[in-house]
Amino acid sequence: MDLKNHFLVAMPSMNDPVFTRSVIYICEHDSDGTMGLRINQPVQISLKGMLDQIKLDNPSPIIFPQTLSQPVLNGGPVSDDRGFVLHYPKDNYSSSIEVTEELSVTTSKDILATLGTEDQPYKYLVALGYSGWDAGQLEQELSENTWLILEADSSVIFDTPIPDRWRRAIEILGISPVNISSEVGHA
Repeated sequence: MDLKNHFLVAMPSMNDPVFTRSVIYICEHDSDGTMGLRINQPVQISLKGMLDQIKLDNPSPIIFPQTLSQPVLNGGPVSDDRGFVLHYPKDNYSSSIEVTEELSVTTSKDILATLGTEDQPYKYLVALGYSGWDAGQLEQELSENTWLILEADSSVIFDTPIPDRWRRAIEILGISPVNISSEVGHA
C-alpha cells in the first residue's frame, strides 16, 4: 500500500512521548522507507520569529503580516534543524517535491523569502524536522496497531486549528476518539 498523501494518526494507546496524539502527513513512502511531517505540534516560535533569525532579504514587501504569526511546527525528531514548507504549489522553488497536484514540500530558502508577500503560496505551513522510518519499520508499527491510516485532507492541514487536528483526523474516519480502544488485537 502506498501511503504517500495519507495521514498517520497516533492511536490513543501510543506510549511513545514523541508521537503521542500526532498527526503525520506522509510525503514519501517507498521501498526505502517513509518520510512525513507532523502537522499538529507547534514549537515555541512564530514564523516571523524564525524568519527574523534567518535574516532573509525579502525583495517583495510584506503585505500579509498576519500569515507570519502562525507557529512553526515540530515536523518530527529527525533533522530538527532543517525546515520544510508544506504548501499548495505555486512556483518552481529550488528544492521542491510534488507530493500530489495539490501539495508540495519545499526545503530551499527561496520559498521562505516569499512568505508574507504577494508571492507566497496560497496556503502553507512550516515545520522543523521530519518523521522518518526505515524500510519496513512503519509497516511493523502498523501491524502493531500503533497508527490509524487515512487519506490526507488538506482542510485538516490548513483549515483546522492545530490543537484540533488529531481529533478531526480521527473523526474523518467516522470514529469518535473516545470510542477507540487502547487494547491492541487482531481478528
